[in-house]
Amino acid sequence: MLSSLQSLRRAWSFSPLSVSPRLLRWYNSAPTGQEAPSKTKFGPLSDEDRIFTNLYGRHDWRLKGALRRGDWYKTKEILLKGVDWILGEIKTSGLRGRGGAGFPTGMKWGFMNKPSDGRPKYLVVNADEGEPGTCKDREIIRHDPHKLIEGCLVAGRSMGAQAAYIYIRGEFYNEASNLQVAIREAYEAGLIGRNACGSGYDFDVFVFRGAGAYICGEETALIESLEGKQGKPRLKPPFPADVGVFGCPTTVANVETVAVSPTICRRGGSWFHGFGRERNSGTKLFNISGHVNHPCTVEEEMSMPLRELIDRHAGGVIGGWDNLLAVIPGGSSTPLIPKSVCEDVMMDFDGLIQAQTALGTAAVIVMDRSSDIVRCIARLLEFYKHESCGQCTPCREGVDWMNRMLWRFVRGDAQEREIDMLWEISKQVEGHTICALGDGAAWPVQGLIRHFRPELEQRIRAFREPSASAVVS
Repeated sequence: MLSSLQSLRRAWSFSPLSVSPRLLRWYNSAPTGQEAPSKTKFGPLSDEDRIFTNLYGRHDWRLKGALRRGDWYKTKEILLKGVDWILGEIKTSGLRGRGGAGFPTGMKWGFMNKPSDGRPKYLVVNADEGEPGTCKDREIIRHDPHKLIEGCLVAGRSMGAQAAYIYIRGEFYNEASNLQVAIREAYEAGLIGRNACGSGYDFDVFVFRGAGAYICGEETALIESLEGKQGKPRLKPPFPADVGVFGCPTTVANVETVAVSPTICRRGGSWFHGFGRERNSGTKLFNISGHVNHPCTVEEEMSMPLRELIDRHAGGVIGGWDNLLAVIPGGSSTPLIPKSVCEDVMMDFDGLIQAQTALGTAAVIVMDRSSDIVRCIARLLEFYKHESCGQCTPCREGVDWMNRMLWRFVRGDAQEREIDMLWEISKQVEGHTICALGDGAAWPVQGLIRHFRPELEQRIRAFREPSASAVVS
């Protein structure tokens, strides 16, 4: 089973996390507190509890529409309550990073509150979203951009930041256009800029369009790209909270994590904490794609059972639940789980760790029995081989080896001993690279071998049988 440290190590590298592995180990070994014994059912989420009320773009995404939906309400009061109050509400809410990290947001933002040494502080929002299967942040930016801008202001205030840089994937043209329009509206209304919202706090927001490299989803590679250099991860330490963009203290945060912060402050951290299980609290955007009747992005309560999530919001698996083969629950870099595991698993950080996978970005990829499971994983490995920056030998060489081996397994042109060899290579890649792209490539392979080894062996036997018949004849 994946250890808690392994499950968060990927997030530490590929999501906004600037902490040491020692802190991660401490957090996962800390007492969980007492769960409310009365709550045993999670979801469905009622409409009045939804944070993203324009997720499907049915309403006006500009400032007037955002004001009607409750954005920018009492923002000045939130800012004037100060750093400690904002961080207190975020900590009370139990919010954990929504970009895959799952690290406590209040604790992470608090790392920026050190005595000033004269350097400015920055918030960087990771809107690169290159994970296959993941399409939640682009919906926020396209249909609710003011929620993100207000979130930047509130989050920036909690860190004492003077500006936010939103690093958006280059392919997201319409999203970047809408975001820029919303930023201009916010400036013109005095909501950001000098004396933002009349609070006496100066805060600027800038949009930076990346070139569309998956590696730039890693926080230090994103910072390198933002500075005009090649998007290659940096060694840590120093962490971005000490030396980040332009050599200044920086926090890199996911779009969803930032966007929910104003609502948490308005409605109270205890309100947000009331959803989901202990240490898995709040609401979450889930992407459901693949062999379902209605692929969708939906906001739901954390800890909702996977089967109910698929049946309720995606119209169920094509051909019925019995036609299900496997599910990748958290984006392409998380290990798949077979139908037998999908029956009862809960969609939260701890539930999926127990199932030997991870929540990741909560991108649920459904595969029915018509899927060639080996070919699906081989296609993912081809993606990771293409996107590797080549800086680390285990990733540069190992992912290429795994990719070539998997395509031979697709045909069955392999030997059974190579299954264990493939597992060993994945273990040599996992945990031995600067960032977690290597982990993201190794875990799908490990999930395939863990749950579908008989399929690999059957393909090898099927490939050999015609050859053996030809020799006998």
